[in-house]
Amino acid sequence: MATSNSSGGNQTYKPYRHLKTLTEHESAVSCVKFSTNGTLLASASLDKTLIVWSSATLSPLHRLSGHSAGISDLDWSCDSHYICSASDDCTIRIWDATGGDCVKSLRGHSHAVFCVNFNPQSSSIVSGSFDETIRLWEVKTGKCLLVISGHTMPVTSVHFNRDGNHILSASHDGSCKIWDTDTGTLLKTLIDDTVPAVSFAKFSPNGKFILAATLNDTLKLWNFSSGKFLKIYSGHVNRVYCITPTFSYTNGKYIVSGSEDGCVYLWDLQQKTMMQKLEGHTDTVISVTCHPKENKIASAGLAGDRTVRVWVQDS
Repeated sequence: MATSNSSGGNQTYKPYRHLKTLTEHESAVSCVKFSTNGTLLASASLDKTLIVWSSATLSPLHRLSGHSAGISDLDWSCDSHYICSASDDCTIRIWDATGGDCVKSLRGHSHAVFCVNFNPQSSSIVSGSFDETIRLWEVKTGKCLLVISGHTMPVTSVHFNRDGNHILSASHDGSCKIWDTDTGTLLKTLIDDTVPAVSFAKFSPNGKFILAATLNDTLKLWNFSSGKFLKIYSGHVNRVYCITPTFSYTNGKYIVSGSEDGCVYLWDLQQKTMMQKLEGHTDTVISVTCHPKENKIASAGLAGDRTVRVWVQDS
C-alpha cells in the first residue's frame, strides 16, 4: 500500500509500488545495498550470512557464510566485484561477490564492528566499532593503516567523500566528525551535541552535503564546507535503531529512509515535502538502498519481519 503527495520540486511524482518480497534470511535483515553498477543486490543479516541477489530477476545467487556472529553493515567495491561486511564477531570480511568466497578477514577491533565503507577507488576500507574507534584498512594486504580514537561511544557510521580524502563518522556520543584520511587528523566537528545520538551520516553523491540522522525522529541536510544545516526532514519514527537513509537521484532528487513504524518514507530533497510512505514491512525498516540507474528501491526489515522488499516506479 502506498500513499503519495504531489510536489513542486520535482515534476509530477510517480509513486513507487511493491514489486517483490525476498524471504531467504532467517533473522533480522540489517542492511541492503545495490552494487555500484546496479546488476546485483546484497543483503546482510543477524543470521550471520549475506545473500547476493540478481537485481534484474531478484533471485538469490550466493549465500556468503563465514562470520561467527550477526552482520550489521556491508558495502560494495567500485567495480561491483567485492563486498565488505561488518560483524559482531569483531571482524570485517572481504568477499568475492561473483563466486561467493571470503577473500580476507580483517582483525583488530576489540568489539562488534558496526559500519564499513570502501573508499571510491576501493583500495581501502574504513570501519567503525562499538570499541569507539575508527580503523582504516588496506584492501590488498589486509593491514590496518590507521586507528582513530575520536569518539566516546560506539561509532554508528563511517563514510568516505567522493575524493576519498575525508572520512565522515557519527556516534552515539552525539557527534558527527570529519577526518583526514591520510593522517587521521580531525578536520571538522559538524555536530557536537551529547543528545540525541547521531545514528547515521553520509556524504551526498557530489560530496557537497551531508545527510545526518539523529535518534529524535529527525534527518538533517548540512552544507559540508560551511558546516551549516540547510534542511530538515521529519514524519518518520526513529528513536532506537541506527536506520540508514539515502539519496535517490534517478528521477528527481529525494531523501529515502526506513522507519520504526515499518514504513519507507520518501521526501522531496529541495521542498522537504513527504512524497510517499511505503507500507508492508511488519517491523522496523532499518536499511534502504536506491538503484544507481533504475527507479528501484530495496528495504530491509528487522527480526519481526526478516524480509527484503523491492519497490519500483512505473515509467
